[in-house]
Amino acid sequence: MNLALTVLNITAPVFILGAVGYIWVRLGFEYRVEFVTRLTMTLSVPCLIFVALMKAQIEPSALAALSLASFLAYAIVSIIFLATIKLLKLDVSTYLAPLIFGNTGNLGLPLALFAFGEEGLSYAVVVFAVMAILSFTIGVWIVSGGGSLLRVLKEPVVAATLLGAIFLWQGWHTPTFLTNALELIGQMAIPIMLITLGVAVARLETRDMGRAVWLSALKVVVCSVAAWGAARWFGLAPIPAAVLIVQVSTPVAVTSYLLAEKYGREAQPVAGLVVASTLLSVVSLPLILAFVI
Repeated sequence: MNLALTVLNITAPVFILGAVGYIWVRLGFEYRVEFVTRLTMTLSVPCLIFVALMKAQIEPSALAALSLASFLAYAIVSIIFLATIKLLKLDVSTYLAPLIFGNTGNLGLPLALFAFGEEGLSYAVVVFAVMAILSFTIGVWIVSGGGSLLRVLKEPVVAATLLGAIFLWQGWHTPTFLTNALELIGQMAIPIMLITLGVAVARLETRDMGRAVWLSALKVVVCSVAAWGAARWFGLAPIPAAVLIVQVSTPVAVTSYLLAEKYGREAQPVAGLVVASTLLSVVSLPLILAFVI
């Protein structure tokens, strides 16, 4: 009973904020997703990541192990889903990237914070950074047929991650007034991202949900097992291991749908994956948290 209450306390704020965004749109109120997304991804999320890394109490060896474990987990997931998509004769450019990369920002960061506190958030931003680097290179290449290192370095999230890692490595800190300002800006990120997730789900149009549902269920199983295996392989401590499993197991991100639209891929199947996996996460994420806590 105590475990169930603990998991509920962790997951309820996440889904309540998502429901706020969903209901807001259904009531007919205006919400400019493009503006909010740009605000969070170019300002608040980079500030959140930089401050979290700068203030993190992570040993360099633990940071390296978690980063390597994250790369390994995503490599395993990529291989399994590439084989699955080929076997089912589905379009690789449409299905592969959404099935690999989860919503480590909108859902993963809040869950890590609520479940494991500031320490968990510090580990979560490391996994998020690895996902962002892979997503902006391999992910974009899969969807569009092109990607470059220069594109990655231009992303504020990646720049903030690299800068935060340098500050963590050297033990540097910004002046208190600047740290407080950056922290305040970063605190916008989590509630705004969760509300935006609800807004995006409310606006998506989906068809043929049967395939989306079972692919989403398969994604949960593959991602959680791959992350668990990677954590065991690198001997991660309980908290970073738990964070890795939760992060990699998050549902398909709304950005996958936006990329499919941008590059002229089949957007509706991706929208179905976003909705199905997000709804499934209401059950799957509490179960995963109950397992790792």
